[in-house]
Formats: sequence, structure tokens, C-alpha cells
Amino acid sequence: MQYYVEPERQIPIRKTTEVLIVGSGPSGIGAALAAARGGARTMLIEQGGTVGGISTAGLMSHWTGTADSRLYREILMRSAALNEGAIHNKPVIQIDPEKLKMLYLEMLLEAGVEVQLYTFACSAVMEQNRICGVITESKSGREMIGADIVIDASGDGDIAAKAGVPYTLGRASDGGMQPATIMFKVAGVDETRAVFLGSFESTYQTGRGELQALAKQHLPHPAGHVLLYKSTLPGVVTCNMTNCTDIDGTKTEDLTRAEVTCRRQIDAIIRFLREFVPGYENCFLISSASLMGIRETRHFHGRYTLTEQDILEARVFPDWVVKGAHFNFDVHNIAGAGLDETGVQERFPQDKGYTIPYRCFLPEQIDGLLFTGRTMSGTHMAHSNFRAMPICLAMGEGCGTAAAISIQSRCALCDVPVEEVQKRL
Repeated sequence: MQYYVEPERQIPIRKTTEVLIVGSGPSGIGAALAAARGGARTMLIEQGGTVGGISTAGLMSHWTGTADSRLYREILMRSAALNEGAIHNKPVIQIDPEKLKMLYLEMLLEAGVEVQLYTFACSAVMEQNRICGVITESKSGREMIGADIVIDASGDGDIAAKAGVPYTLGRASDGGMQPATIMFKVAGVDETRAVFLGSFESTYQTGRGELQALAKQHLPHPAGHVLLYKSTLPGVVTCNMTNCTDIDGTKTEDLTRAEVTCRRQIDAIIRFLREFVPGYENCFLISSASLMGIRETRHFHGRYTLTEQDILEARVFPDWVVKGAHFNFDVHNIAGAGLDETGVQERFPQDKGYTIPYRCFLPEQIDGLLFTGRTMSGTHMAHSNFRAMPICLAMGEGCGTAAAISIQSRCALCDVPVEEVQKRL
């Protein structure tokens, strides 16, 4: 590879703030709201043109999994008031992405969060072992934003990686990562006859065969499964059926290949739905996600690494900042369609909620930094559970609360009294 030496130059300091959140997915939303409501001067930057990440731009069908989070309950209740028709004022887990985009913005502005969109955080500003801000690129040029605390909620942990926090990429055994997906929606579905398969383990027998088996036979590899979910709108169904394997979501060339691969699959999937799935004979495409669903990249090494056993035993850690977390081991097949042999969905054996300790968000050597969301310190198997959106939202809520206490108490993040975080949560 050839290199270019970039000339040294001065760049403007755009802003200084107390708490800076990088990324506005559910975890970033949770962190920003908790920090601002906790009394800290808070800024949220997002590289896209809307907030919400996979829950909005990614067209996620519904809130999968759950967590005992006051903020999660608030979002469900406030979304219910915006729902129309039969579900008006009824809390449901189905997501209307357009309404959720605006709800997030309203909540952020109500809390006093300074939101800056179209801003890519490209590097960490370090003073020895302390992060003190980020370098950004945008239409305004290259700028620096200073912060007392940075919370990396970028999804892939780009800033934590630039700050030098060690991590494992993919599963420890071979670096394999779960496949990527572009969600899309179809309309024209006859809901009186429609089939909704909500997991890889769900099956449905038709006169032409079982649907999951038919998908493996007729859809272009590595697509080959059926996942169909009701939406908040009549006759509209969200499809989680595109699939691209063998990609590294931290590489632009892999992301580009995945985008092309998944988009090429959509027409074939719609033809399959029309031909084989009851109720979908007249369905048609109405929208596709502008943000690809990347399930797995970096797993940062924090002061504690959450394990599969911690989840199965529903461990209660004394320094928990997330409680009542529950999902399954949603390990998508790394080599093809369907569920990985290590994954468990409908037959998940544990029905109790587990906790996540504060140490999972704290790096060992870097001060002033927390990482939250699917990149928190955990194993490949544990990650397949805690990457669910309500759990990530609760992670952000815990981290934002800790950040606000750190600012108010003038103590290091590692010295935040966790019992005070728990009291506020």
C-alpha cells in the first residue's frame, strides 16, 4: 500500500461540552438522554441525517428482547400515543420508523441535548492516556469537539478503537462475524391469510412444502430463510430476509459488497413471497433501509467480560447498571442462511433477566471514555444476546447516568459510586 503524508494544519474547535456521545442508535439515544437529564451539558453527534440508527434508518421491525429500563418504557408509552388506528394509545413492540425518528428528536431537544447531524467522528483526541474529544469531518470541514467525557455509541466502536482500547474482532476462535442484512418493507399483504414467521426455528407447511426449506431451495445464497413481521400499518410487513456473509463491518469495501449483495436479493425475495407464501401474492416493495444492519464487529476488552454463563445463570452483579435484560442467543449462521449451530431462539432455556456490570463499559487504561452498545466487553456468544436494542438502550441509559454523576461529583469514571447510578436508574 502507498501512503500520503498529510500536511500539519490547524483545525477549529467547534465546541466543548461535558459529555459527548458519538452515534445515535438506541444506545446513543439512551446515553444522551440520561446524561442530559442527569444535569450534564450534553452533545450528540451522528454521521447520518436522522437519529435512531438501526431502529429508524435501519427499518428494524420491532423491539426484540427487553430490559428493565425506565427509558425503554417511556419510549414505548410515548410511541403508543403516536400510533394510529387500532393500536392508538396501546404500547406495542412494533416500530413505526418515521414516528420514532421524530419522537427521539423531541425527547433529545426536551432534555437539552445539543444534536449535530451529518457529522462523522473520525479520530480520538488524546492527552496521554485520557480522551479529551474527537476529530470530526462534515460539510463544515475538519473540526475538533472537546469533551470531559466521551461515550462511544458508534456501533463499531470507532472512537474507542482510535483511542487504543484493545478489542477482539468477531468470535475469538476464527474472527468470524455474523452476517449483514438490509431490512425492507412490502405492502399489499392480505393480513387475514398472511404468514408471519418470527424466528429461524419457526416453520409453516404449505401445499408446496415447508417455507423455511423452500427458501433455502429457491432464494439466492447466502439468503435462504423466512423472517416476516407485522408492522404498525395495515397490509405492511417488514422483511428480515436479505443476507450477506463473510464481511467485516469495519471495512468500507466489505460494507459496499454487502450493500450490493443484499439489494440484489430483494427482487428475488419478493418473487419468492408472491409465489410461495400465503397472503403475499400481491405484495410489492415500498421501502428499504438506508442503514445496513451490521450485527457484529469489535468486542472491546473492558474491566469485565460478560459471558454466556453469566446470562444463563441470570447473574446479579453488585455493580450492575443494566438489569432485567433478556433475549436469546441469536447467532445468525456465519456461513449461510438461518441460525448458527450455536444459536438458540425459541428454545432459549432461561426466562429470568440478567444484569450487566458497569465494568463492561470501562476500558482498563483510557480515562474519560465509556463504550456502549453491541461493542461492550463481552464474548461472541454473550454478544448475540445483549446486542438486542432494548438492552443496548438500557446500556446507554446506565452509561449516561454514570457520566452525569462523574461530571457533578468531579470524579473519574472508574470512581463513580455505582450505588448512586443504580438509585437514579
